Amino acid sequence: MSIPLLSYSLSCQNQRVASLDDACKGDEEYKIYTTESLPDANEMGQIIWAAYRQIFSEHQILKSTQEKFLESQLRFNQITVKEFIKGLVLSDSFRKLNYDANNNYRFAEMCVQRVLGRDLYNERERIALSIIVASQGLEKFIDTLLDSDEYMKDFGDSIVPYQKRRTLFSRAGGEMPFNLKTPRYGEEFRGKLCKPQFIWQGAIRSFKPQEMKAKAGDPSLFINMVREVSPNNIF
Repeated sequence: MSIPLLSYSLSCQNQRVASLDDACKGDEEYKIYTTESLPDANEMGQIIWAAYRQIFSEHQILKSTQEKFLESQLRFNQITVKEFIKGLVLSDSFRKLNYDANNNYRFAEMCVQRVLGRDLYNERERIALSIIVASQGLEKFIDTLLDSDEYMKDFGDSIVPYQKRRTLFSRAGGEMPFNLKTPRYGEEFRGKLCKPQFIWQGAIRSFKPQEMKAKAGDPSLFINMVREVSPNNIF
């Protein structure tokens, strides 16, 4: 029996204020990438790049994170943008780079930012979503986000998710992008990475350079012999 989803209140975030869309028109307005307008091959390439940039962030876009089979399916309209996003989040590379390197609380926060395009409302939502990850698995958690009314209302089946209402009319600059605000590793994991551990297989020996070693005839070579024959252990 699965644990029911905890209830949590919706805090007032910029992304919940629809009237900000009209007030934030300008150079920093996010370009919406969608397949509704029947894009050509070049435009489809931009849509795929936008999806990678949103889900993996720019610092995780590597050759090893490419999902060429999913790209081919999207190009030939065999899957929707929503299904492409799901394939990226459930890919082995995303799991290795983000899920395996973080606890459930941080992973839930990263997925909300990258899939729903907003921050967590509060700590209670973080706990509620992390319980889904722990009790029902990664795929069920991603389905919960993608099948939510919030995702379908904002992005539907054809729009690449993006950080909603990042710029404000009353501010000179927008909010910090999620890929900079929430890096790959949490503070507790970075602490482990920055502490190298050395495992010695044998006894530790001191090293003395050749030029510092005693040469033939040096008195220090005979100090032990002198100590043995000295009756009062003067040396």
